[in-house]
Amino acid sequence: MTGYTMLRNGGAGNGGQTCMLRWSNRIRLTWLSFTLFIILVFFPLIAHYYLTTLDEADEAGKRIFGPRAGSELCEVKHVLDLCRIRESVSEELLQLEAKRQELNSEIAKLNLKIEACKKSIENAKQDLLQLKNVISQTEHSYKELMAQNQPKLSLPIRLLPEKDDAGLPPPKAQRGCRLHNCFDYSRCPLTSGFPVYVYDSDQFAFGSYLDPLVKQAFQATARANVYVTDNADIACLYVILVGEMQEPAVLRPADLEKQLLSLPHWRTDGHNHVIISLSRKSDTQNLLYNVSTGRAMVAQSTFYAAQYRPGFDLVVSPLVHAMSEPNFMEIPPQVPVKRKYLFTFQGEKIESLRSSLQEARSFEEEMEGDPPADYDDRIIATLKAVQDSKLDQVLVEFTCKSQPRASLPTEWALCGEREDRLELLKLSTFALIITPGDPRLLVSSGCATRLFEALEVGAVPVVLGEHVQLPYQDVLQWSEAALVVPKPRVTEVHFLLRSLSDSDLLAMRRQGRFLWETYFSTTDSIFSTVLAVIRTRIQIPAAPIREEAAAEIPHRSGKAAGTDPNMADTGDLDLGPVETEPPYASPKYLRNFTLTVTDLYRSWNSAPGPFHLFPHTPFDPVLPSEAKFLGSGTGFRPIGGGAGGSGKEFQAALGGNVPREQFTVVMLTYEREEVLMNSLERLNGLPYLNKVVVVWNSPKLPSEDLVWPDIGVPIMVVRTEKNSLNNRFLPWNEIETEAILSIDDDAHLRHDEIMFGFRVWREARDRIVGFPGRYHAWDIPHQSWLYNSNYSCELSMVLTGAAFFHKYYAYLYSYVMPQAIRDMVDEYINCEDIAMNFLVSHITRKPPIKVQHCRQQNKIKDQLLCLRPVKL
Repeated sequence: MTGYTMLRNGGAGNGGQTCMLRWSNRIRLTWLSFTLFIILVFFPLIAHYYLTTLDEADEAGKRIFGPRAGSELCEVKHVLDLCRIRESVSEELLQLEAKRQELNSEIAKLNLKIEACKKSIENAKQDLLQLKNVISQTEHSYKELMAQNQPKLSLPIRLLPEKDDAGLPPPKAQRGCRLHNCFDYSRCPLTSGFPVYVYDSDQFAFGSYLDPLVKQAFQATARANVYVTDNADIACLYVILVGEMQEPAVLRPADLEKQLLSLPHWRTDGHNHVIISLSRKSDTQNLLYNVSTGRAMVAQSTFYAAQYRPGFDLVVSPLVHAMSEPNFMEIPPQVPVKRKYLFTFQGEKIESLRSSLQEARSFEEEMEGDPPADYDDRIIATLKAVQDSKLDQVLVEFTCKSQPRASLPTEWALCGEREDRLELLKLSTFALIITPGDPRLLVSSGCATRLFEALEVGAVPVVLGEHVQLPYQDVLQWSEAALVVPKPRVTEVHFLLRSLSDSDLLAMRRQGRFLWETYFSTTDSIFSTVLAVIRTRIQIPAAPIREEAAAEIPHRSGKAAGTDPNMADTGDLDLGPVETEPPYASPKYLRNFTLTVTDLYRSWNSAPGPFHLFPHTPFDPVLPSEAKFLGSGTGFRPIGGGAGGSGKEFQAALGGNVPREQFTVVMLTYEREEVLMNSLERLNGLPYLNKVVVVWNSPKLPSEDLVWPDIGVPIMVVRTEKNSLNNRFLPWNEIETEAILSIDDDAHLRHDEIMFGFRVWREARDRIVGFPGRYHAWDIPHQSWLYNSNYSCELSMVLTGAAFFHKYYAYLYSYVMPQAIRDMVDEYINCEDIAMNFLVSHITRKPPIKVQHCRQQNKIKDQLLCLRPVKL
């Protein structure tokens, strides 16, 4: 009870205190709110009143917030920057205004100048028009004067006689036939191109008796010859093949003569016809001896004196390789000069001269006076004495170990098989050829076969008997390849052979090899030589060799390329006057039809010379095995040396060092567009440059967006049929200059180096003139070729990656050089430069010329260091 009461009292007291606290809190809150209200309302009013009162004060120094002047306002710190900006903008505006006024004045002045220039241009156009008129009038006057002094020459009218028109009066005797009385020149004008019609032997009865190999080889050759035509009405010459026969005894001479008279274009006497009889055997009979051939020419390997008409008939070589090419790998090298035997002879005489004269009544009837002397016994005794003396190693055998080959009367028969005879001749320095004992037998197949085999393996022929008619003797200078000695001088033969020097022997061996390859080796060479001899006799120029048609790839040229000062600067080197003319092609057909007899003679008989009437040129992989740099005063280095050559004749035939000439750059490339563009740009501004032929060797065409540089001369991009390094040397028809600079697409040559090389080439047009050199030699210990590509003072060839050569060699490389060499280049994808060096050195018998060049890595003060000969 008490606790409860206390609790209630205590609770009452505490409740009063709580109420007091609440009341006091409310009073504080109200006071605080009132205070804040007074501050927020009355203080701004008081401040506004105070500030207004201060602005009304008279002292200028107490006016703080009132309106002020501009200069006073800038004194405030945060406005100073704006003032400075305003002042700078004002100054710039004033400057721009001044510049605008200056530009307006300059524009006015330029307008006046433009008007003056326009008037000057109009005046210049009027002057140019007047000059053109003057030039046109001058040219017209010049043409009138030239027309008065040089009348126009038209081609001769070609006269084609009727089929039944004999055309020429008959000669007094058949043996008196010569070109002037037995050949119809009206069918062969100078501009006719020398068309030749070849009869098909299968259409005549005697065609079934022909040797199948001879007939097949002849037909294949005739189809491929450039002169052969199918139109007999326009033909200049008609060719018929009548031998070799399989069975000569079956076809009688009278039957053969009757069949010849039945030829469609024989015209009663056979003028402008050539009857060809090719022999494959040494015992081939003289099929046409008792056949009246009229005015037709006869070409065969066997002739009697009563049958042969000098300057009209032709002595041809035997057809040894009928349907196959000679194996050049089996042909021995031309060095060493001296071989095991000084001379050799193998043969057996079946019938003596005396017995032959007794049996051949027709011969006795034609003889006048005493019978000819028989020197065969004296020859046998003399040669045996030389062999027994053992002064020199010789081999003579007058009796065959096996059955001798069949032969004509009084002729020395061949012994053994052809392979055995060739093996003996490979060991012989000279090969004796004893002509038949009967001097009325001018030439026989047996003698021609001996001559063929001797030339093939490099044995110098020694012909005993000056009366013999060697093949193509009226156009070939046989004294340069063989020795022809009269039989009475047989006792002096040994002395004569020993007196020849090594250089003379090598020259004769090379010439003999040239004659064999060019005129005797294949069916094509024999047939082409027969046509070439007749064409030369009637003075008709040879057909031009074909050029390779260039398939151009369209391309887009861009802006003009810049000139690298490092490429164009020539320093202190003076290379003479520089041509600045537009592209100028080398003149063609300088000689036209004005060929002289001297030129024809030299072209036939000069093996090192560049031109031959028959477009076959020998190829022999022979270069000087030892060659060194030789300093010279002209500033270039000839490689190797020699005892003269045909440089003068070569330059005369090509026009010599003409005063005005340019060259063509042939650049081989394969999908290296950036490298190619850089190389083309380096040619910009190159003097003497005619054009650039880019041989695109890839089947993939260049990029369509590729922009080719404009270097001031035409750039011809040629597409090839296949990827081959031989394409570098194709004689493209777009090459209009004689000089060709063959260059790789990554080659770096300065302009002065190229100009210097071109100047050297113009002084030695028959050689390769280039920059990178190589060395090769025969390695005797290893019996193989040594090829060195390192820098050396001993060089033997010049690479064609940067070299000048004549376009003539492009024809030889592509059309004349054996196909096997070009196939090897394609197989190895290399060695085309070696093949070209061997080819040129073989033709000219001269080494190439290397001109020194420098690869400029640093500045060279003296440019002459790059072109000066180095003393070794």
